[in-house]
Amino acid sequence: MRAIVILLVVFVCLQLSAQEFQCAVQVVAPSVQSSNKKVFETLQKSIMEFMNNQKWTDDVFKPEERIDCNIMINVAEVISVDEFKASIQIQARRPVYNTSYYTVLFNHMDQDFRFNYVENEPIIYNPNNFDSNLVAVLAYYAYVVLGMDYDSFKQNGGTNHFQQAEQIVNRAQSSSYAGWKAFESQRNRYWLVENVLNQYHRPLRQCMYTYHRKGLDRMHEKPEEGRGEILAAIEDLRKVYRQKPGSFYMQAFFTAKADELVKIFEESFSMEKGRAVEVLQEIDPANQKKYEALVKGK
Repeated sequence: MRAIVILLVVFVCLQLSAQEFQCAVQVVAPSVQSSNKKVFETLQKSIMEFMNNQKWTDDVFKPEERIDCNIMINVAEVISVDEFKASIQIQARRPVYNTSYYTVLFNHMDQDFRFNYVENEPIIYNPNNFDSNLVAVLAYYAYVVLGMDYDSFKQNGGTNHFQQAEQIVNRAQSSSYAGWKAFESQRNRYWLVENVLNQYHRPLRQCMYTYHRKGLDRMHEKPEEGRGEILAAIEDLRKVYRQKPGSFYMQAFFTAKADELVKIFEESFSMEKGRAVEVLQEIDPANQKKYEALVKGK
């Protein structure tokens, strides 16, 4: 009996301690000529432990509720013994209710990634200081992914997490690292979180909720109604596009969703399909050819 009690306590503790991410990490350096490539192996392990073991929120996640994400770091250059120039790609997805299908929430490649790392050095996040660009970038994208995941389940549910990402941006303003400042680019870490929290992107945040909870999560039982909700949410994005064409957040949304939208509206009746194509070609011109294929029946 005592053994059973101990096992139950351990099980409960494991349940309560489950963190927010189920994150796979890959660090590659195909173009780097270095005698010590082991540093990339230890970096990969350290990042995976950091992302999966850090407690990012006050919420309790069950193991099966952890957010599925992938991080790929491609090291392009060894600047010095402990300084590297790289790109980082972040992908995150969430399950669709009552199906085996996963929908992509975020899929972004960040080219402005320079960082310092000493082999076997622990990766520690201090929410009050900018101690490391490596840690800051990882924490920033952790909060962005959390924000998008929460927004997909509750209207504006991710606001607190986006604000955490914004605080990291603010602390990074005094650093010399690229990717954090407004004047450097229109598609960097500063502008992504600025877009998300700006009032003119409210229809897009509403779309994130409607698209997933009222749309995809209902399509297993009422596909026509779910698809109709998605179309209505997409139509509302005209307001955003006409006010801020080419905004970073809109581009990030369609990078994640363009292919999925084609699959969703392939099953539409002709009038609905025509409405969807008309809207999508206006607000997402970068993927216009994909939407044209819907009309042509390809």
